[in-house]
Amino acid sequence: MSSPDPSVRAARNEAAETEHAGKQADGAPARPLRRPVVAVTGAASGVGALLTQALTESDEVKRVVAIDERRGGTAGAHWHVLDVRDPAIADKLRGADVVVHLAVDLDLETDADARTAYNVRGTQTVLTAAAAAGVHRVVLCTSAMVYGALPDNDVPLAEDAELRATADATGVGDLLEIERLAHRAPRAHPGLNVTVLRPTVLVGGTDTALTRYFESPRLLVVAGSRPAWQFCHVEDLVSALQYAALEKVEGELAVGCDGWLEQEEVEELSGIRRMELPSSVALGAAARLHRIGLTPSPAGDLAYTMHPWVVSGSRLHEAGWRPRWTNEEVLAELLEEVAGRHTVAGRRLGRKDATAAGAAGATVALLGTAALVRRARKARRRI
Repeated sequence: MSSPDPSVRAARNEAAETEHAGKQADGAPARPLRRPVVAVTGAASGVGALLTQALTESDEVKRVVAIDERRGGTAGAHWHVLDVRDPAIADKLRGADVVVHLAVDLDLETDADARTAYNVRGTQTVLTAAAAAGVHRVVLCTSAMVYGALPDNDVPLAEDAELRATADATGVGDLLEIERLAHRAPRAHPGLNVTVLRPTVLVGGTDTALTRYFESPRLLVVAGSRPAWQFCHVEDLVSALQYAALEKVEGELAVGCDGWLEQEEVEELSGIRRMELPSSVALGAAARLHRIGLTPSPAGDLAYTMHPWVVSGSRLHEAGWRPRWTNEEVLAELLEEVAGRHTVAGRRLGRKDATAAGAAGATVALLGTAALVRRARKARRRI
């Protein structure tokens, strides 16, 4: 997903051709009979930039409208530079058939309140503007994290499983609110179809609490937990978004590699040894470090490394989509991307700190968190 980054159409001579409410005989969504105009928000960077480029190269798309706060590098798109929270976006969406909204900020370093204001208000504005502009489909992208990481989860989860996540992990509260907006939008705007894609652990130029897990000198494993890892390469997410934009699928769709890896397989493939800690120690240290501002990751992020949240992805499969990447291949690419980076407890270290952490090992680094907490408390008392 990318970081931050006009009256209803007067006459539609081809209106009958663009009706998609019906189903084909095989139960799949009815396919458009003409090439759609697709608008992409967050189009200048990340997944948005990749999707914009792919759509401009597709023979199945008539025109691509790209929207972001800066102009991106895709020359074949028609660019508009503005904030997605600006109501003027409705003018830019006129003439579009489909909007793919990817202007969502999940950066670990962004202030949480500012991030929520951008993500929720931006999605509200895009949905309202799309309906006003006569757009008939909006595609949103959240995360499979919305299912929640819980010890009693089915393995794999069905796509229609209850969303049991809480707002305790980075950005998940925003994603849950986006899901609620997606659920309400068709009732508020009759005729508007909202399709939601939920990728698993996204890899390929991404920086999240879950990718940073593999930057640690040891893989933290909470005693008694049973982690399971399912990855999604950005290229596969882009191809799934294309499927949704071209109306080959609809509804709520999980996106990821086929199957999953157990923690022992991840350790064997990565060559990184584990460090096992009691849950009280791991969760307590993570909560304290986040509370005093020493790490960007709240304790809630740890749940996604403790309990399974893998998904079936059956709806995309039934529509004919298949991932190009396997879990093993994505893990190998992730390890190559993070090589040379060093993170302890979600905090990325500089070169000098990383040398010390690497030499001493993760155990010393984590034991040192108690000293860091005590030092911060003493400093506060002196102020």
